[in-house]
Amino acid sequence: MMMSRTIRAERVGVTREQILTAAERLFAEYGVCAASNRRISEAAGQGNTAAVGYHFGGKADLVRAIVRRHAEPIEELRARMVTAADGSGDVRAWVSCMVRPVTEHLAALGSPTWYARFLAQVGTDPALCEILDEENRTSPSLRRAVEGFTRCLPGLPAAVQDERGAMMRQLILHTCAERERALARGAATPRASWHDAATGLIDALVGLWLAPPTHPT
Repeated sequence: MMMSRTIRAERVGVTREQILTAAERLFAEYGVCAASNRRISEAAGQGNTAAVGYHFGGKADLVRAIVRRHAEPIEELRARMVTAADGSGDVRAWVSCMVRPVTEHLAALGSPTWYARFLAQVGTDPALCEILDEENRTSPSLRRAVEGFTRCLPGLPAAVQDERGAMMRQLILHTCAERERALARGAATPRASWHDAATGLIDALVGLWLAPPTHPT
C-alpha cells in the first residue's frame, strides 16, 4: 500500500512538472489568454484535457505555481548577493542584487528558456500582474535589497523614487524578455552572455537612478 502511494505521488509530481513546463512555454510564446487549459494539457502529453484544472485549478493558480517554481533558486542567488552587499553605500551593488539573480537563473536554465517572456506576459496582464507583486512582497532577500538600495538615495524625493522604481521593474522585465526572444530565434544579441547582458542593464539602471531629477515648472 505504501509503495503504491509513493508511485502515485511520483506520477502526480511528474505530471504537474510537465504541465508547468508546457504552460510556461505557451504563455511565453502566445500570451496567457491565448493558451487554453485544453491546449496546455495536450502540449503536456496529457490524454485528459481537464488535467490542468484537476492539478492546478484556475489559470491564476497555474501562473502562481510557475512563478513559485522559479522563485526558490532566484531567492537563493539574491540572498547571497544581498549578504555580500550588506552595509554598502554603492548604488551599483544594490542594483546588481535586483538584476543578476534573474539573469543568472536564466543562464542556469540552459537554452531555450521561456521564463523571461512568461514574466513579461504576466506583468502586462491587468488580471494577473498582482500575482507577481504578491510573490515579490514575500521575498525576504528582495525586501532587504530594497531597504539597502533606498538608503543609498537619501536626497531623491519619494515620488521620484516611486517613478524610477516602476521604470526599473519594466526595464528588467522587458530587457530580459527581449534577449530571451532573440536567443529563441537564433538572432544576434548585443551581449554574448546573460552575465554581460546583466552588466549592460545594470549600467543603464545606475544611470537612471543617479540622474538628477528635473523639478516640475
